[in-house]
Amino acid sequence: MTIRELQASFAAWRDARKPLVLASVYETEGSTYSKSGARMLIAADGVFQGMLSGGCLEGDLAERALAVLESSTPQCVTYDLGRSDEELWGLGVGCDGLMRIFLQPLLPEQDYQPFAAISRVLSGDSSGVAATVLESYHGSVAAGATLVLCNGEVVSFGVPDAYRESMVTAAQAAAREKTSGTRVLDVGDRGDHKVKVLTARLLPPPRLLILGAGLDALPVLRLAVELGWRVTVQDHRPAYIERGGFSSADEVSCLPADDVAGGLTLDRYDAVIVMSHHLATDRKYLRLLGQTQIPYIGLLGPPDRRSRLMEDLGDAAKSLAYRLHGPAGFDIGADGPASIALSILAEIHSELKKKSRQDQPTPD
Repeated sequence: MTIRELQASFAAWRDARKPLVLASVYETEGSTYSKSGARMLIAADGVFQGMLSGGCLEGDLAERALAVLESSTPQCVTYDLGRSDEELWGLGVGCDGLMRIFLQPLLPEQDYQPFAAISRVLSGDSSGVAATVLESYHGSVAAGATLVLCNGEVVSFGVPDAYRESMVTAAQAAAREKTSGTRVLDVGDRGDHKVKVLTARLLPPPRLLILGAGLDALPVLRLAVELGWRVTVQDHRPAYIERGGFSSADEVSCLPADDVAGGLTLDRYDAVIVMSHHLATDRKYLRLLGQTQIPYIGLLGPPDRRSRLMEDLGDAAKSLAYRLHGPAGFDIGADGPASIALSILAEIHSELKKKSRQDQPTPD
């Protein structure tokens, strides 16, 4: 399951005005398939999109979702998969670890909030945080009340004014610490009320720019789409684009290398692969990319080719030193376009995950 598949199902169910349930993992212990902040959607007919346990618990969650929709009341459920008495659940899953999951209704008459707001963040280019009340020890705020923070903008659903500041502070802390998890907040006019809140990060799918539309770009595109990434393919040669095979890309561009900066918003991309196999064009691309803040820049070709290009760039190469991966990809013994694509996507995935978990060091 990818974020984009989740959003596609949400859009279809929303158009059909089907009642839904949002299931969010909020606490885990031991070995579990998903961690805090993972989510899935369940329709009223039991059809679901997303996986929280690798298929172990989804059927049971679908049954519980019906009760949530019937009562219009959120529910917390705990699965202790490490216990030996599997008959307690009747699941026989053979997994290990503990998962706590929050189920909250998403209703058409409430415009499917708060997931509609969450989905807007996931469709954009900036990360955000959703802060959701799991347990309230005071009647002035209900479980399920949610606040969504992105780019300094805050939208809230069912959050009283007296709770807003504390929940915004918790969401800001989650964004700063780059973590999802639960927090107990002291809120209210005198800070004498407690609520348990899930602060879950909202990370839009990465944007990948492939500079070069040769045949070896096709498996890169296919794997990236399978991962749910948003992909743009650019090549300066019309014949390469017209040959086809790039219909699954979000955007296909055919611009001279010198015009790419004017035709594409480069800094919105999380990663770029330079693979035109044309030395002069790759040199232009690298000079241009050195002026961006794109965190991952991959270059195809042997080390000697990279060294020659960097030497040709002169002082302009300095801005690429900490971002350029060439030859692009992990050394997995790749020996063909598909395995090379696998090595490249694995490296990009690893680098972007590192970036999402911690701040990057500043070069001296």
